Amino acid sequence: MSAAVQIESRRESHARLLTFRDRVNELLSKQLTDLPAAPERLLEAMRYALLTPGKRIRPLLTYASAECFGLALEAVDDAAMAVEIIHAYSLIHDDLPAMDDDDLRRGRPTCHKAFDEATAILAGDALQAFAFELLAQTDSSASQRLRMIKILAQACGPAGMAGGQAIDLAAVGQDLSLQQLMHMHRLKTGALIRAAVLMPASLAGVDDANLEALTTYGDRIGLAFQIRDDILDVTGDPEVTGKKSGADQALEKPTFPSLIGVDSSNRMMHELIEESVSAVECLNDPTLLVALARYIVSRDS
Repeated sequence: MSAAVQIESRRESHARLLTFRDRVNELLSKQLTDLPAAPERLLEAMRYALLTPGKRIRPLLTYASAECFGLALEAVDDAAMAVEIIHAYSLIHDDLPAMDDDDLRRGRPTCHKAFDEATAILAGDALQAFAFELLAQTDSSASQRLRMIKILAQACGPAGMAGGQAIDLAAVGQDLSLQQLMHMHRLKTGALIRAAVLMPASLAGVDDANLEALTTYGDRIGLAFQIRDDILDVTGDPEVTGKKSGADQALEKPTFPSLIGVDSSNRMMHELIEESVSAVECLNDPTLLVALARYIVSRDS
């Protein structure tokens, strides 16, 4: 493929991904426009946390995975929303004083700073429940809905995101090995990313080889995503990242740069991305998955 063709392909992929982002933003906004049973302040906090501008990496992965298997976007809209809603809930709770005690998220006051701690906790709880409500009512067979619910539940439970956060909190001020650090982030960050690509595959009923390819892809980009976050904590511009620089160091949290240095972290990140790209070469059309993998290591926020 010539350089010109590659550039054009990247432009097309970027444009397509932007349409996905616009799509999920519109859907999320509609979902939280009117929940008549919700107290207004709680609903306002849910909107504040969920509808703030973001990259929407996880729903983009859901749509990109769906396209690999010829699924209509409508078939995975609820899954795309659910995975982003779970991500938003996790950020609310991560930012709490009992967790990372962050004041800023994406350049704005964190939810507990904009509202109050109790409202933030409840907003996170409500978002988590709402994500599973969406999956429970999506337009698919009962068995398909159950598979997606199980995938997402495992990703955010004790063997996934919550377990990873527990390890992270216990690791403050401790020395972790590289393998221990990778295990922690495979749960805390990677589990939800893997769920994002596996839910559409469960709808499509793909074979074990394709599931293994997507699992490997999700695992590698999940780790690469976290490494990039760790590097940006050291080298990023707070005006761009929307977070204070050196926050992890201030909290004495183990990170990839603190363990192996920035240069080695960069090399490891790029190796992981190449492994992720190789893993999905067997899929019908992994173009958008590849584009997302490349984006993860180039982003500046």
